[in-house]
Amino acid sequence: PIGYSLAHARLKPGKVSYPHILKSTEVYYILEGEGMMHIDDEASMVYPGQSVFIPANSRQFIENRGEGDLVFLCIVNPAWRSEDEIIID
Repeated sequence: PIGYSLAHARLKPGKVSYPHILKSTEVYYILEGEGMMHIDDEASMVYPGQSVFIPANSRQFIENRGEGDLVFLCIVNPAWRSEDEIIID
């Protein structure tokens, strides 16, 4: 078996993903749109073709800053498990 998980995500214009912390490392690969990626106290714009490395135990979320959908892949290593994720209110 492979040791990572892969998810395809879509975020509508003006929407924000829920802030969360994973015990695993994660990579976002941006397919379409543009957004602002927040990792701990840093934020930067992301565009198609870019990848973002998110260290384990980092507070993270992404917001769609474009006019179209923000579409991206989420690769989590080791594979995502619900018990390894903390949702921040």
